[in-house]
Amino acid sequence: MAVPKKKISKSRRGQRRADSKMKIGTINVIENATTGEFHRPHHVSPDGYYKGRQVTDKSVNA
Repeated sequence: MAVPKKKISKSRRGQRRADSKMKIGTINVIENATTGEFHRPHHVSPDGYYKGRQVTDKSVNA
């Protein structure tokens, strides 16, 4: 069984865990099929549409 020779410090362990989060750079956006506006996936578009149908009549994120 593999056993580590030395203890990994808390800071080094934290750096390794945070490394994957540092690689995230851009936010994905998709185009709404109904209106043609861009919004984040699985979110309501700014004009209130989600999956091609209107879910709210109020302006979202504006």
